[in-house]
Amino acid sequence: MTASSTRRTNVARSRTAAVGAIAVAGALLLAGCGDQTSGGDGNKKETGAANSAPLFSKLPKKIQDAGVIKVGTNAEYAPMESTEGGKIVGVDPDLADALSKQLGVKFQFTSGSFDGLITAVNSGRYDIAMSSITDNKQRQEGLDDKGKKLGQGVDFVDYFTAGTAIYVKKGNPEGIQGIEDLCGKTAAVQRGTTYEKALQDQSKKCKDSGKKAIDIESFDNDTEAQTRVKSGGAVAGINDYPVAIDLARKADGGNAYEVINKQYDAGPFGIILSKKNTELRDVLKEAVDAIIKDGSYKKVLEKWGAQSGAIDKSAINGGK
Repeated sequence: MTASSTRRTNVARSRTAAVGAIAVAGALLLAGCGDQTSGGDGNKKETGAANSAPLFSKLPKKIQDAGVIKVGTNAEYAPMESTEGGKIVGVDPDLADALSKQLGVKFQFTSGSFDGLITAVNSGRYDIAMSSITDNKQRQEGLDDKGKKLGQGVDFVDYFTAGTAIYVKKGNPEGIQGIEDLCGKTAAVQRGTTYEKALQDQSKKCKDSGKKAIDIESFDNDTEAQTRVKSGGAVAGINDYPVAIDLARKADGGNAYEVINKQYDAGPFGIILSKKNTELRDVLKEAVDAIIKDGSYKKVLEKWGAQSGAIDKSAINGGK
């Protein structure tokens, strides 16, 4: 073999060795990448382990892995929840943001019909619902107005308190001073709400006392009820007190409505959950108590002018 052929052979061997070394290194690099991304479970576990939020470890594993709590709402109740520029804003979304700092997961709000929220939670479509929902025994036990079993009940984590309010057209042309003045008159309300029940109860009292029943017009959403009052088709509308106050303050620059200065049947608003979801329920109660204690709860209510609904401590199923 000549010197030149020997050099070519050595060069070839060197190149082969170099290529082999590169291939091995590449394989090791790919293997390392594979270990870091396999199935995504490794990353989720590392993220969970590294999550320093005070209450993250108490969340159900499913919520920890998802990093999200799915929230059903009906975004038509400013200042509690409404839509601005395509975004759901208000007291409830801001309180959820404060809760997320305690829990280490995001709250993802989706707006739907109010009277479908309990069914959506029990079916698993949402993890919770947060939408100015009054906590009462009827909803806890899944009963209708007459005590008949209607469906599955839900659990509540109470975080706010409010009563029923009457709002009328600006100037109060019918001179309405209280709910008893609605006998024989037309009142507008959203279907499936506790204030629809308040009107039904008062209407019965009207008839029992020899007066005419209230003509109750129930609508699928509260905006329709408000429009009915504004047009004069109904002498009054019924709503939650903070919602009615906000409506009177803002609609047409404060020139459309006024609120009768009296609340009826004040009670707690609660976050609703399936009765099977006790682990999430209990940690949400802890989170509500934590934001009350650290002051972030108070700041949210002050931002939206809803201080009158503040509570000192959360409760589970505190409604009557």
